[in-house]
Amino acid sequence: MENDDSKLGFWEAFDNVGGEGKEFGSQVNDERANRRENNKRFDFDGEKSHDLLQRITDVESRCPTTGGSEIQGLKVDVNLNLGLGDEPSSSTSTAIAMGRENCLGDTQNKRPKVHSFSLDWSTSFENEIHYFAPVHEEIGDEVVPDSTIAGDDAGKNSDSLKMGDSLEVRMDLTDDLLHMVFSFLDHVDLCHAARVCKQWRDASSHEDFWRYLNFENRPISVQQFEDMCQRYPNATAVNVYGTPAIHQLGMKAVSSLRNLEVLTLGKGQLGETFFQALTDCHMLRTLTVNDTTLGNGIQEIPIYHDRLHELQIVKCRVLRVSIRCPQLETLSLKRSSMPHVVLNCPLLHELDIASCHKLSDAAIRSAATSCPLLESLDMSNCSCVSDETLREIAMSCGNLRFLDASYCQNISLESVRLPMLTVLKLHSCEGITSASMAAIAHSYMLEVLELDNCSLLTSVSLDLQRLKNIRLVHCRKFVDLNLRSSVLSSITVSNCPSLQRISITSNALKKLFLQKQESLTMLELQCHCLEEVDLTECESLTNSICEVFSSTGGCPVLRSLVLDNCENLTAVSFCSTSLVNLSLAGCRAITSVDVTCPYLEQISLDGCDHLERATFSPVGLRSLNLGICPKLNVLHIEAPRMVSLELKGCGVLSEAFIECPLLASLDASFCSQLKDDCLSATTSSCPLIESLVLMSCPSIGADGLASLNCLRSLTYLDLSYTFLVNLQPVYDSCFHLKVLKLQACKYLCDTSLEPLYKGNALPVLCELDLSYGTLCQSAIEELLACCQHLTHVSLNGCVNMHDLDWGSRIERLSATSTFHGSHESPSLGNVVMPQFQANRLLQNLNCVGCPNIKKVVIPPTARCFHLSSLNLSLSSNLKEVDISCCNLFILNLSNCNSLEILTLDCPRLTSLFLQSCNINEEAMEAAIMGCNMLETLDIRFCPKISPLSMGMIRAVCPSLKRIFSSLAPT
Repeated sequence: MENDDSKLGFWEAFDNVGGEGKEFGSQVNDERANRRENNKRFDFDGEKSHDLLQRITDVESRCPTTGGSEIQGLKVDVNLNLGLGDEPSSSTSTAIAMGRENCLGDTQNKRPKVHSFSLDWSTSFENEIHYFAPVHEEIGDEVVPDSTIAGDDAGKNSDSLKMGDSLEVRMDLTDDLLHMVFSFLDHVDLCHAARVCKQWRDASSHEDFWRYLNFENRPISVQQFEDMCQRYPNATAVNVYGTPAIHQLGMKAVSSLRNLEVLTLGKGQLGETFFQALTDCHMLRTLTVNDTTLGNGIQEIPIYHDRLHELQIVKCRVLRVSIRCPQLETLSLKRSSMPHVVLNCPLLHELDIASCHKLSDAAIRSAATSCPLLESLDMSNCSCVSDETLREIAMSCGNLRFLDASYCQNISLESVRLPMLTVLKLHSCEGITSASMAAIAHSYMLEVLELDNCSLLTSVSLDLQRLKNIRLVHCRKFVDLNLRSSVLSSITVSNCPSLQRISITSNALKKLFLQKQESLTMLELQCHCLEEVDLTECESLTNSICEVFSSTGGCPVLRSLVLDNCENLTAVSFCSTSLVNLSLAGCRAITSVDVTCPYLEQISLDGCDHLERATFSPVGLRSLNLGICPKLNVLHIEAPRMVSLELKGCGVLSEAFIECPLLASLDASFCSQLKDDCLSATTSSCPLIESLVLMSCPSIGADGLASLNCLRSLTYLDLSYTFLVNLQPVYDSCFHLKVLKLQACKYLCDTSLEPLYKGNALPVLCELDLSYGTLCQSAIEELLACCQHLTHVSLNGCVNMHDLDWGSRIERLSATSTFHGSHESPSLGNVVMPQFQANRLLQNLNCVGCPNIKKVVIPPTARCFHLSSLNLSLSSNLKEVDISCCNLFILNLSNCNSLEILTLDCPRLTSLFLQSCNINEEAMEAAIMGCNMLETLDIRFCPKISPLSMGMIRAVCPSLKRIFSSLAPT
């Protein structure tokens, strides 16, 4: 591989280090700067050493030299790590760190060491490394080149170099270590490595690295190649493909390299004399000639060699070839234009004449029948081949195991018998029909059969006990497939639009994919190892397909079944003890599903929008979502491992039998037909439910809620959008409830929540959602005043809420009431005040869109020490906000159009949203003046706050990081 950064071709790099005095690079002059510039081309294991040379230059310029150019106090650490892993790398990582220690003091050289050199067998080396002068040095007025890689004079010249003021650079590594490192380099990298020092030059010239002379697509001259052959006469492989004058180079190779075993040539013209000279290259084993004109193109080329084992004449132009090689085993004439060929190769095992369009039927017959030991024959794209030729080949080549007759339009295999055949490829053979299967059936050793694009083939019926792989792709008239083979492991059937029937018997088949077989109606399987089946978009399959995959069918270990978009299925029933994954997505006509698969873990019913009845008993499902089945009416689930069930959107579900003892979450939102008896049965059979969502279930009444006493672990209950009148069943049954959602429960009376703040009902309740309710102002005030254990309260859209004033008379009395040992408590009207005022646990309060709220006052006496988020946005009539909360972080007053007064004592407030508020600049600045931790302020579309006042706002509140304002003043 050429190093682009070095800007040198292969031969320039090679001759610069060992070119017998030839210089193809730039001449090295007497200036040391030019020598360093030339050294920048060096590579260490394929990577530039520019950084190393620069550091050497820097140290040299800083450190004074003495006598023998020793550098005082120079310590060089070299860390070489080789990863000899899965595959060899053309470069190894060399990390060299150079330091300067006491340049003016210590006169001893600090010799660098190899700190670590890790090989796969965990052997460590620690060697001292010296640096000696660059290879190019000056002697008088003469410039001494690098010397040759293998030259004997190199050492003498190197020893006689004058050090002058240059830096001595030497790397002493063991020869074995260098040999191992260099074995990963290609020829160009070896040339660059040779320029580092004498030891590396000697190591890189070892003949082990030059056994294979690869000059593919390089502009090598005949003289250069002759020099290489003289330097490395023991080379065993040569590649001169794509080089100029391949005939001359080939002649030099076969005449100069007596140990040559592999020769590759191409892209040019080879004369007849080259093939005559081959007889003198006795060690040649492999010859490859590619994209070449042999002779003058209109003459016979004889190729005679006694020891040649492999011959490839690919894409060549020649009139006639005569090959006499008694030891030849592999011959390829692929894509060559010869109309005649004569073979005398009694040991030939492999013959490739693919795409030899000019070879006649008689020529092919003569060539193949002359090779009695032939085992592999590729005659694809030889359109003139006939059945008669195949019959004679079958009689003459009794050991034929591989035959590729693809794109041979005239063959039908009539009366052809190939009993030893193991691989048969017949792509795009129009003569292959169902009658051809009789001939194929006699190939009892057949393992691979490929019949792609056989347009006239209508049926395949084979009983071959060794058949492992069969392909049938784009057979447009193919209707029937019948296969029997105990070792059949791969079936590829695709784009056969007429296929209707498939029958397969196999003990090795594990996966069967038959997607988009629109006409498939019948499938019979006796496959005892089959685990995965994909029948996606097999639109003609009927309900009977379920029997194939049940326990009594022929697939006892089936784990995954995909029937997506099989739109002709209406009622499916599966009973299997092995099925784990089942997909019926897109089967829109299904109205009934009955699954008895105790180990079923996943089922997909996406798009089954006409499903009315579903039975899963028993199944191993852990979760199930039936909310995508809007017409589901009857449901029966028995799932011992299920923990989550979602019925959200099953609006017509009226019968539900749910037996899931481990069920923890049930979402029955919008199940408007679900009644008390179903809820009671479910709570009885699923006692571990923790989260129950009955939103928009208007048919649930007091009896159903009373059954919740069976759920000892219930902590989350959503009764939003129901017609509840009385919450007493909830108070009596849900002792551990933590979250209660009552959104839009408009039929609750004002006294419905009294047990919460009078009777201490639901003692662990921490989150309450009363949004869009109709409770009166006093009920809300009493709830907020007395339920101090609530952490999250939502009162969004409550039209009866007028003020949130915790500085009112009730709150002042609550704050001043203390416990003096008396068992009597002060009271105000019907509100029983606590005996002592505790800290509120409220953390999050939402009053979004309360149209009648005008004033919000939360003084320190309200003891809201935990309140961190307050949302009052969209409260259009809110005018005054006075809040004193030491831990409030977020305050949202966006779209409070009437806001005029804002007073804040919130030292930890970080985000304040005032978008579209009517507050003026002075009131806003006064409000945020004490908010020393405020980071985000949103004042967009505030008509009384100018975007040009950002500087003043930042001056008032220096902690601000983000201010969102309108682009232009209003």
